[in-house]
Amino acid sequence: MYQNCFADLRWRSGNPKKMSRRSSRLQAKQQQPLSCQEESPQELQAPEHLQTRKRRTAEEIKKREDGKIAKKHQYEIKSCWPPTITGGISPCIIIETPHKESVTTDFSRFKKYRFRNFFINPSPLPELNWGNSKDVWLNILKKENRYAHCKHFTSLHSSLQPHMRSILLDWLLEVCEVYALHRETFYLAQDFFDRFMLTQKNINKSMLQLIGITSLFIASKLEEIYAPKIQEFAYVTDGACSEDDIIRMELIMLKALKWELCPVTIISWLNLYLQVDALKDVPKVLLPQYSQEKFIQIAQLLDLCILDVNSLDFQYRTLAAAALCHYTSIEVVKKASGLDWDSISECVEWMVPFANVTRKVPVKLKNFKKVAVEDRHNIQTHTSYLDMLEEVNSGAASTAPGQLSPVSTGGIITPPKSTEKK
Repeated sequence: MYQNCFADLRWRSGNPKKMSRRSSRLQAKQQQPLSCQEESPQELQAPEHLQTRKRRTAEEIKKREDGKIAKKHQYEIKSCWPPTITGGISPCIIIETPHKESVTTDFSRFKKYRFRNFFINPSPLPELNWGNSKDVWLNILKKENRYAHCKHFTSLHSSLQPHMRSILLDWLLEVCEVYALHRETFYLAQDFFDRFMLTQKNINKSMLQLIGITSLFIASKLEEIYAPKIQEFAYVTDGACSEDDIIRMELIMLKALKWELCPVTIISWLNLYLQVDALKDVPKVLLPQYSQEKFIQIAQLLDLCILDVNSLDFQYRTLAAAALCHYTSIEVVKKASGLDWDSISECVEWMVPFANVTRKVPVKLKNFKKVAVEDRHNIQTHTSYLDMLEEVNSGAASTAPGQLSPVSTGGIITPPKSTEKK
């Protein structure tokens, strides 16, 4: 007993040479986990057949999930268009999975899956060395159908009249010339305004100027290299709209438009048609090869037409083709746009009084500071469009009685004159 006590005391004193058998066994047990950690990793891994089984199980689960997704995708495609409508032929372009990039570019395959009433004009674009001209043309037409507009937005707003839109757009034309903004910027703003009004109800007329200047603010940020600052947009409203008002309205409009901000505008169609008609050097297809004087003459006609709300009855490409027809011929229109006379005849006839009034007003190229000579035709200009529109409406009074004149609404929107903006 005494020996055990002394041995215990010697163990507690930390003398390793004089430890008892019991203490050595305890020390061996405490060191046992450390020795296990020093073993090689191969000894700790599961057997090879268990690892192979787990791997096979994971692959089978992934195959089942992929099969379910593929079956669901096939079901959605088949259920989109009943056989009674398509005659048993699917109108969709069949793609194996939505995330794959290898999409077919064969135009004949697209014809196979198109449905009966889907009319596609032949591509007027020349063969391009940087892409497939038929695919480019199909993408443009697809975008044209995606961005829909309608003149009946005034029925959604009881306090608005069509001539109020004319006054607003005429004022935006004036602002564009003051700040040397491009024509594309104005027509983007016009598209944003018209499509936004279709998403709203019962907007008061006092909000029109804020919506209009916000549309131009968004368009300038998209199109202009050096866009005017928001302070300048607030300044041209003569205190009617503050910077905070424009920012808040910008968020509202972007959400209402679902951030779809890239339509093919009327002026883009005109640019395309004139380029195809005058194209001689295919490698330089992206550089203008048409006459600037002809471009601004047709652009002035389109500026006047877009002020009339009835212009929204037609697609943008039809409006541009009809305006081109008034200054050229149907053969040129068919070559440049792929549209025949039956497709544009109604728009051409509607545009006759506008063309007659436009020919009375001489148009010439203007010079702008810091604008290159080859780009000056793309800068938006302004003239007495409201007076010209009144002349058009007065000439059509016999066929459209009761049509309101835009001049009778003075005082609704009172922006400062362009001569005061330096």
